[in-house]
Amino acid sequence: MGLLIRILLTALAAYLAAMIVPGVTISDAKTAILVALVLALLNAFLKPILVALTIPITIITLGLFLLVINILIVFLAARLVPGFQVDGWVAALLFSLIVALISWILDRVF
Repeated sequence: MGLLIRILLTALAAYLAAMIVPGVTISDAKTAILVALVLALLNAFLKPILVALTIPITIITLGLFLLVINILIVFLAARLVPGFQVDGWVAALLFSLIVALISWILDRVF
């Protein structure tokens, strides 16, 4: 039950972030839920592998390369989910940061 609530809160965060960030579109609520599910799966399975493979460059950049990994995860989610579009690196970065912020706020409220 907790996982379902977390996915729904992330879907709401993604939908709100898409409304805020120019260059990011989510067509409807169903797509937002699918985006949240795909992002959760990518962050659970692919992101740890990417982080492990890029430890040297992450250390050299003092952790800033993790932002590039987040951008790549958002781009991959946009490729996998029809109805979710991201136009550019800046839009992907802003989307990632805003989703994280809104998810954190919703997590604290609920």
